[in-house]
Amino acid sequence: MGHVRQGNERCRPGEANGDSSGKYEGLGVTVGTVAKPNVVMITTDHQRSDTLFMRQDGMEVTPHLNRLAADSCVFSRAYCSTPLCVPARTALATGKYPARTGVLVNDWSGETASDHRSMHEYLGEAGYRLGHFGVQHIRLRPELRARARFDAYMDLADYKRIAGERGAEAASSPSPESKREVMEMRNGAYERRSYSSALPSVWSGPLEKHQDVFFTRQAEAFLRKSASEERPFALFLNIWAPHPPLAVPEPYASRFRPSAIELPSNIGVPAAGEPRNRRLGVPAQLAEGITEEQWRRTWAAHLGLTQLADACVGRIIRTLQEIGAYENTIILFMSDHGDHLGQHAMYQKMEMYEQAVRVPMLIKTPGARLRWYDGVMSHLDVLPTLLDLLGLKAADQLDGLSLASALGGGPAPDDDRAVFSQYSGNAGIGDIRRAVITKRYKYIYDPHADDELYDLQEDLLEMNNLAGEPRLAAVRARLRGALFRWARDCGDELLGDEA
Repeated sequence: MGHVRQGNERCRPGEANGDSSGKYEGLGVTVGTVAKPNVVMITTDHQRSDTLFMRQDGMEVTPHLNRLAADSCVFSRAYCSTPLCVPARTALATGKYPARTGVLVNDWSGETASDHRSMHEYLGEAGYRLGHFGVQHIRLRPELRARARFDAYMDLADYKRIAGERGAEAASSPSPESKREVMEMRNGAYERRSYSSALPSVWSGPLEKHQDVFFTRQAEAFLRKSASEERPFALFLNIWAPHPPLAVPEPYASRFRPSAIELPSNIGVPAAGEPRNRRLGVPAQLAEGITEEQWRRTWAAHLGLTQLADACVGRIIRTLQEIGAYENTIILFMSDHGDHLGQHAMYQKMEMYEQAVRVPMLIKTPGARLRWYDGVMSHLDVLPTLLDLLGLKAADQLDGLSLASALGGGPAPDDDRAVFSQYSGNAGIGDIRRAVITKRYKYIYDPHADDELYDLQEDLLEMNNLAGEPRLAAVRARLRGALFRWARDCGDELLGDEA
């Protein structure tokens, strides 16, 4: 099984050892009170896994998350089900792969949405007081607000309306210079489309009117009101940062000096043996012509937004502590996916490299022993884990595994576990990528290009494609077989036939 650190083992920076008392009925984790635990789920967007514990320009990028990690289990090898917002968040909420939910692309209108039970419904039916604040990218039919009764709800439309009424520019409103045109495969043909570029800017509005600060303040008010209620609460806070466009408010726009940024060694460098069609993908086009000096500015802006998101997390933690709810609250933190930020000569997500599909993941359970888990795990493990922690039953088959036992000191999944990620295009069906990831290897399949195989133990930056190595033919065949079995089980009709 993956390494699990607990008890008196050496902690990561900022971690501390904890103890436990009491037991919550039906859980398998120790908690400090017999009251039903509250739930807080915080997601960011485009945040990379390596920002946790990262230091740049002499400071921590995520000081509040690092402190939360001291009370949490840190999952250092967590992967998203797809490196794209809408299908990733729908999968996260339902515990099912995009191939099973049918939401494969950024389906903003919900045309492909179908009927699946969401995390919000489980908690609402269990008597939780529900609050949602931030972007809402979950696509279901009926839609989320018709499925779950929210006691408080505010999304991007509410923010834009309120910002307009108060004479403020919405933080999500892009400037013309923040866009870049690319040619994107969509429904069998290339068409011209516009994407957020790697060009940073300073957001002109005051910090307190930035959308993430606005939503965080609303979430704090929900928590304070919930403190006087008899029912436990479940807060969902979706932070937009560090999603592009990279319009950064002060003081975060000036927080990291571009000249002081330490860049990874593969900025602007494709992998040896990269399939030729990768240069036709959106991430590669968005990175064309960008110099190292420009990447430094991009990184400084991205990290500034990441620290803004981290400050929002810190405000939620402080509020939980002030109302006396921190100890009896399950906190789940993760991003929907990552961002290449110039590595592999790519920008944004939409590929299967670690920078795009590996995400930060923290789970704090009341009174649990602290651990560090380095086995592979999936976004899809979050819902079954939470249901087990709360003693709730899933309504149907979920695609992830419950990690509640591991959180409580029991066995963790075996080392040979594989998790899967898929990409099928952004605005419509386009480039097809599928990946199977194990503790050591990653295999990437594209029905229109050569395979990729990376040894993540020896080549964490994935710079040497080993798919053609005769010595690894058995590994490639085994992972390819696992991928196609997964596709058959999930009903993935876009993968093609196994040769």
